[in-house]
Amino acid sequence: MIISSRKKNEELLQALEGKGKVFLVGCGACATACRSGGEEEVFAMQEWLQSTGRDVTGWVVIDEACHIMRAGRDLRQHRAQVEEADALLVLACGAGVQSMSSSTDQRVIGALDSLFLGNIRRFGQYEEKCSLCGDCILNETAGICPVTNCAKGLLNGPCGGLEEGRCEVDREIDCAWHLIFERLKRQKRPGVFARTVPAKNWGKVRKPGRHKIKS
Repeated sequence: MIISSRKKNEELLQALEGKGKVFLVGCGACATACRSGGEEEVFAMQEWLQSTGRDVTGWVVIDEACHIMRAGRDLRQHRAQVEEADALLVLACGAGVQSMSSSTDQRVIGALDSLFLGNIRRFGQYEEKCSLCGDCILNETAGICPVTNCAKGLLNGPCGGLEEGRCEVDREIDCAWHLIFERLKRQKRPGVFARTVPAKNWGKVRKPGRHKIKS
């Protein structure tokens, strides 16, 4: 899930300068789950915009704002309200903002900052576990990603700052490589420690990414 958070009012006011009429777009997927862009947040945004003297011409919460064709379809269903607006304010991740901007010629403004791909620890608590590096070694590291969970992204064991299983960057955090070692030991296998891992091949993460499921 993409974790996002609302931009500060000052930043939004700067982006909305000169825009008196606004159409709001929320996301029913990730932004709803992390309470940054669901129906409740859209209503709160509407109240705030009205307090600044702006009119909200309408709103919609799209099931998945990152779905380009669905975004286009839902905006067409609100065409009059969209065309009346000076700008669309989108409460979704960067992918959702770009889905909207590809579906209308109206000015599109992102209301959120995209933070990271997050795992859910419990409701309202999210943790980054994957950096989408395109070159997973999870099968060798007992399902713990050192690229993400190690503060330094080390690929061949812990640094010299490891102390009592804790990371030197933040002593409140477990050292990822200590966790990997202990889990592999419980599984009675050497895993990644049986070889030297070469430098990460970041070339596998081509920008912009493309993937098509073959039929």
